[in-house]
Amino acid sequence: MRPLSTLVAFTIAAVSISWSNVSFAMDTTEPPLLADAVASGDLPPLFERIPDVPLVVDFAAQGQQIGKNGGDLRMLMAKSKDTRQITVYGYARLVGYNKDLELEPDLLADVEIEDGRSFTLHLREGHKWSDGHPFTTEDFRYWWEDIVHNKDLYPSGPPAYMKVGGAYPTVEILSETEVRYTWDLPNPDFLPSLAQASPRYIYAPAHYLKQFHPSYTDPEKLKKKAEEKGQRSWASIHTKKGRLYRAENPKLPTLQPWIQTVKPPADRFVFVRNPYYHKIDAEGRQLPYLDRIIFNVSEKKLIPGKASTGDVDLQGRYLRFDDFTLLKRSEKDKGYRTFLWRIAKGAHLALYPNMTHSDPIWRSLFRDDRFRKAMSLAINRYEINRVVYFGLALEGQNTLLPGSPIYRPDLRENWTQFDLDQANALLDEIGLPRRGLGGIRELPNGEPLDIIVETAGLSTEESDVLQLIKDTWRQVGIKLFIKPLSKENMSRRIFAGQTQMAIFSGMENGLATPDMVPDGLAPVHQTQYQWSNWGQFAETNGTAGEAPDMELGKRLMTLYENWFLSRSATERRDIWNEMLQIHSDNVFTIGLIAGVLQPIVVRDGLINVPEEGIWNWDPGAHFGLYGMDGFFWGEGNTTAVDGTNG
Repeated sequence: MRPLSTLVAFTIAAVSISWSNVSFAMDTTEPPLLADAVASGDLPPLFERIPDVPLVVDFAAQGQQIGKNGGDLRMLMAKSKDTRQITVYGYARLVGYNKDLELEPDLLADVEIEDGRSFTLHLREGHKWSDGHPFTTEDFRYWWEDIVHNKDLYPSGPPAYMKVGGAYPTVEILSETEVRYTWDLPNPDFLPSLAQASPRYIYAPAHYLKQFHPSYTDPEKLKKKAEEKGQRSWASIHTKKGRLYRAENPKLPTLQPWIQTVKPPADRFVFVRNPYYHKIDAEGRQLPYLDRIIFNVSEKKLIPGKASTGDVDLQGRYLRFDDFTLLKRSEKDKGYRTFLWRIAKGAHLALYPNMTHSDPIWRSLFRDDRFRKAMSLAINRYEINRVVYFGLALEGQNTLLPGSPIYRPDLRENWTQFDLDQANALLDEIGLPRRGLGGIRELPNGEPLDIIVETAGLSTEESDVLQLIKDTWRQVGIKLFIKPLSKENMSRRIFAGQTQMAIFSGMENGLATPDMVPDGLAPVHQTQYQWSNWGQFAETNGTAGEAPDMELGKRLMTLYENWFLSRSATERRDIWNEMLQIHSDNVFTIGLIAGVLQPIVVRDGLINVPEEGIWNWDPGAHFGLYGMDGFFWGEGNTTAVDGTNG
């Protein structure tokens, strides 16, 4: 393996087992589910399906067991669009994170990096899509030339994430298995962005999508097809048919371990093993071990109860810490275990004062750091932790966790002590000394200081936390109202500048290193609810939203841009430290608690699911970090496709 530039976020780890030492016995390595298709000639034998040099997973080195093929696994989801979770959990990426949060090749055989700005990707010889068609650099060329450079598909040009310093890369197709991306400036985010839970795709199955593209298919036929499908144009069909991440089109070839077989909408989705998957174990057995993954769709609020009655084999999504007692109570009778993994967000829950609110009075108030600090000081986090989380959570700001190499306890503790006297003094200093009915302070226009906090949580957890905050805020003259909404409606109101304050999870990655992009600290995403309009401005290249008009917002953007231009780990560490300090000093979001435990329900007999782990979106992809393609059933344990246990 060639060494990486020091500008890359993590090291690319080499596969530790030699392919030449792997021996095969065709009668034992062929997955039983595929044996009849191979015997009849409908499917090529294993040697012809896997790459010339497949990825060999050394389970022993990872402290796991070599498994066996077969069996099904049931999970519960709340909506049809949750089909995308199979892409998250399957976690087949060009490069991906291992359990030590290092990057290593996955779909790729190798990566060469020069000066942190030139990346040569080496594909695996003989690698195939799930339909058996070769996976080559034609799929990368098609995405770059025929998709993102097509004005009908991408009216504004290629996605902004392909830009560095305002310029797109030079893309060179060197051979069927080699493609090179070269930027004028370093691009330390390139490889990490390919490893995300929702990865940045730079390839597409060209052989399948060309049938929907006018450069390769008669435009008149495409126009007619669009009319028949009720679509506006060929571009609408092409986009809908080609969304790899969503796993919604059963005909779309994939590189993931399991293939979608049911077209949404449905209340039951079955994903079947990919016969051309690129991984094997040390005994030459093809992954994934499990034949089928089954998503049964249920109401979100019913999922904890169904998990406790044995309706799942593996479940983390839609479970919360307050479900733990219910789940634990039924373990023995229903034949499962409940693990507790740490949630690795900067805050499990945080309050988001909307500094881009459409009302100038609220906008001005939320932009005053003294008001944000007063609200923070008037929260009894110790009480929240004990009452709601049994004292097992970490109290403090929305910042990094102790597991991060750049964690500082003072940043988490800053402005989080419970101090009603100081909170009252700050509110008086702002100019809000007048109190009206019930001791509630009055705004400059005479209206009461009533703050509506919007929540998208269907669980009582967020409401329980807000009720405790409501009691202490009232003591400093702030009246809190709780407004439950759907996640979609809450986001829509925030984006429109109508929401005063929201409660939601905090910074996605609480275990960051200096070599991870500090995008959670700069106004670059519309989903950053404290300044969504600024984030929209960044995401749309200035075509929507509004540019930051606070000096600290501008400074954070400058630091964010400087991170991409940095040429040493020391520079990147300094940038992270300054951005973290700015957030801690100014309390843009009001962190409450972090490090909450996530219940993971695991059916007895399911092997290789770690008892301890982190439950995180990025980095981690939830189960993806732990190699769900390596989970398997022990002897005498399977789950049949009809949902019965055997």
